[in-house]
Amino acid sequence: MGYCTWADINEANRIYHDTEWGIPVHDDRHMFEHLSLECLQCGLSWDLMLKKRKIFRQCFDNFEYDRIAAYADADVERILNTEGMIRSRRKVEAVINNARCYQKVREEYGSFCGYIWAYSDGKTILYQGHDAGTIPVSNGLSDRISKDLKKRGFKFVGAVTIYSHLQACGIINDHDRDCPCYRKINESHPTVRKRRDHEVK
Repeated sequence: MGYCTWADINEANRIYHDTEWGIPVHDDRHMFEHLSLECLQCGLSWDLMLKKRKIFRQCFDNFEYDRIAAYADADVERILNTEGMIRSRRKVEAVINNARCYQKVREEYGSFCGYIWAYSDGKTILYQGHDAGTIPVSNGLSDRISKDLKKRGFKFVGAVTIYSHLQACGIINDHDRDCPCYRKINESHPTVRKRRDHEVK
């Protein structure tokens, strides 16, 4: 399965790969969960994020951004004191901050999904060479989105983090060409083929 052999690390990764990674997301709650998981991952492994996902959902009200936006200092302490939670105050505060910024984007664009999918004209991007395993850690698109989100006040949204987010939520299809998910996504959703975009390996 080429590049997608990462899915064979364990059952959690396989399930995530087969049922979620790269499938286009058009629901704002789901999109916020993806973005928050990527922010929480910074400096940590994705495997750890999957193992702690249930704890994250409990701590952050299932990533209901309107509820999170209303959190106070007591909620930060509650989350940090939750057994099994990662002990990063900066990341917890970033998720809360991002929920408030998320609300503002929704007010401007109607939905966060509407905002972020506009970067690809609503289509899943198939970059030249990616389906053969030439996968960058970031590219021109993720850099542009990262810069715009930072201007809007979002935290932990560097170009590498955003590239991972674009992969996860299906704006970029980076499954291996021999992976069944690659074909399934392309057959079920509008796509556009593009050349590589100022990529960083």
